[in-house]
Amino acid sequence: MSVPAAGRTGPARLARTGGPRPGLPLASAVLALAAVACAAPGLLTEVSPTAADPLAALLPPGPDHWFGTDQLGRDVYARVVHGARHSLLLGIGATALGVLAGLLIGLPSALLGRAADQVAMRGMDVLLALPELLLALLVIAVAGPGSMNALLAIAVASVPGYARLIRGQARVVRRAEYIAAATALGLRRRTVVLRHVVPNTLGPLVVPATLGVGTAVIAGSALSFLGIGPRPPAPEWGAMLSQGRDALQSAWWIAVFPGAAITVSVVAITVVGRRLHLRLEGRREA
Repeated sequence: MSVPAAGRTGPARLARTGGPRPGLPLASAVLALAAVACAAPGLLTEVSPTAADPLAALLPPGPDHWFGTDQLGRDVYARVVHGARHSLLLGIGATALGVLAGLLIGLPSALLGRAADQVAMRGMDVLLALPELLLALLVIAVAGPGSMNALLAIAVASVPGYARLIRGQARVVRRAEYIAAATALGLRRRTVVLRHVVPNTLGPLVVPATLGVGTAVIAGSALSFLGIGPRPPAPEWGAMLSQGRDALQSAWWIAVFPGAAITVSVVAITVVGRRLHLRLEGRREA
């Protein structure tokens, strides 16, 4: 008796793909939890992240303090939850600002002729010659420490990459047949640019920008680790990691939990970004 084709397809497909993949659902759940922590941390904990209790200093993880307490008796779990707002919004804000600045540089570079292109791209080449973290540190050295200055520094460091991506995509779009058709119909140049060039230039940038958020989160945590991010006592994952590095032997939880939060969040962002990349290319994950 032959097996129906539909009956063979399911197991065969699972055999080829190695079974269901939980990566995307898990990554989505992590990002959903992070979104709740950013928007409404009170739903996850009612403990103040800055309330100190010297009598409860350096308590290990337990029923009263799930992630233990730090040197000042502050609840590490509450600080990790509230720290999501500083760390993740810094990454998202820096990426958005970097993409906007890249658009303002890359789009004119692609559309205004060779002279504008040469001036803009040679400037971007100079910035690309510097490592992103070093460029961010230079901006911090001029602007000073703080949350907004850290966001600005990370955004400036990301601008050259986005500017070159946008320039390349815009040069492809401007040669497309629909652009020629819109111009032949008598549409003004500004209308063609805003209605056709900009949307079709930014569309393929969704995936690099998504992955860029993870890079920006790491960069923001690195700046905070160096002590030039959000000012104390504001909870921030990189700063918490720095505060706990000297107590790893006696109070490992102070550094391990914020470090795990950084790692899990960046991995989740990367998984979602990679799946978006495969989806836009019409391919399946291998």
